[in-house]
Amino acid sequence: MPALPPARRIRLAPCLDAEGREEESLSLSVHEGGTGPAVVLCHGFPELAYSWRSQYQPLVDAGFHTIVPDQRGYGASDSPVGSDFYDIDHLTADLVHLLDALEVETAIFVGHDWGGFVAWAMPILYPDRTAGVIGVNTPYLPRSPIPPTQALSLAVEGVTEKMYILWFQALGVAEGVLDKNPRLVFEKLMRSAIPIEDMLAQAAERGGDMNPFRRLELIPETGKALLSPAELDFYTQAFSRSGFRGGVSWYRNFDRNWTLHPELGVQKIDHPALMVTAEWDMALQPAMAADMPSRCNDLETVMIPQCGHWTQQEKPEELNRIMIDWLHKRFA
Repeated sequence: MPALPPARRIRLAPCLDAEGREEESLSLSVHEGGTGPAVVLCHGFPELAYSWRSQYQPLVDAGFHTIVPDQRGYGASDSPVGSDFYDIDHLTADLVHLLDALEVETAIFVGHDWGGFVAWAMPILYPDRTAGVIGVNTPYLPRSPIPPTQALSLAVEGVTEKMYILWFQALGVAEGVLDKNPRLVFEKLMRSAIPIEDMLAQAAERGGDMNPFRRLELIPETGKALLSPAELDFYTQAFSRSGFRGGVSWYRNFDRNWTLHPELGVQKIDHPALMVTAEWDMALQPAMAADMPSRCNDLETVMIPQCGHWTQQEKPEELNRIMIDWLHKRFA
């Protein structure tokens, strides 16, 4: 079974608040090894550095300094209380401070799911610390003309419970449900994909409900389990310790991020960029990346066929080959 090296806790320099005052510093749990150009792997929700276990050693063997943190709010990393501590300013600053602590000047940032939003923000907010970007499933999206939660509310006609991102907004609600049975989250959701047409049909049968998190016990198990019993235990134990509050707090900043940084999704990215889409990802469909060439000046796009949302774990060999080929071509 693939594994990460033992983690070490790294104390970061403190972030600055909106008034420029230093906040309390925090520590991240980080797995690191290898030499060569630095590659930082940023996980999504509800995941961990552990989600990159199949990518770590191949990247090290390919000649890259590979850095894999549990990001703030997750796993063994610190989880400050207060939603504002999870906005895009804090999430990107953590990665810069991590580079500083490791005495690394620039890195290629790789992001999946929510980690993809962070990775695509790096060349905009910290262009001098970014060498390149790889988006896994998550594209560099255009700026919404209205606040994101308002747009999502229109899509579900104001029925908050039908859209998980809207349901996540109320403090204590989502984590109050998910913390009761972390094992069920991964048993039900971390599974191989089925065709998008079939998923849309299932959603239609549920009345357009796009919120699996609030009714996990009722969801039929489609696809096959992606986790071995030992891997399932790892996720269960990690989230039993940390809870889901930290991860859910990232979602509570969609509108705040939209307000703080109107340049995100508008400003073009000049850095080398790779977009890896997954054919059967219902949440981040390949069509969402179709217009990225209008916002990225140096972009390559590759689609992994018959792959769902959990790309690193569902199609690890394909993803590793795509990333390493591109990294060798651009950064060897």
